Amino acid sequence: MQKSYVLWFTGLSGAGKTTLAKKLQLLLGQSGVNSYILDGDVLRKSLNRDLAFSAADRKENIRRAGEVAHILVEAGVVVLAAFISPYREDRQMVRHLFSPGEFIEIYVKCPLSICESRDPKGLYRQARDGKIREFTGISSVYEPPENPELIVETFGQSIDDSVRQIVQYLRIRNLLPPGEK
Repeated sequence: MQKSYVLWFTGLSGAGKTTLAKKLQLLLGQSGVNSYILDGDVLRKSLNRDLAFSAADRKENIRRAGEVAHILVEAGVVVLAAFISPYREDRQMVRHLFSPGEFIEIYVKCPLSICESRDPKGLYRQARDGKIREFTGISSVYEPPENPELIVETFGQSIDDSVRQIVQYLRIRNLLPPGEK
């Protein structure tokens, strides 16, 4: 039986959180691991569509995401949660929903300048032009994790190398099925 846990990917928009989660999910699936991606953009269009981007709404967004992740972990699923989740306090709140070892915070570290140059959704440009208010990294704060379980620097290595770093972490902690390469 597989172990269930949540990998909580946090970082700026454009850092590579969802890209890493998708690539990792493919590898996990090849190993027979049942996983599910919880993506901030997807939840904002469904469960959290009633929320804006104020500090209170961001807190509620992360609380709801954490509760969904907790339900999935209890069901035996490995959850790949990709959320900017800008506030340490909110990530800590989610961590407390889980038993020790079930919440793995992964800081997807990437300098703002690189995230802006990637800008896959054109959000940074809109924020710089004043069309988006309270945008994390520009007009709203991002608080990097102080003690994440793992830091993945997506600006200094390829996506494949970043995923290998995560897989190595999971292997060392016996969170992958036996025989995983």
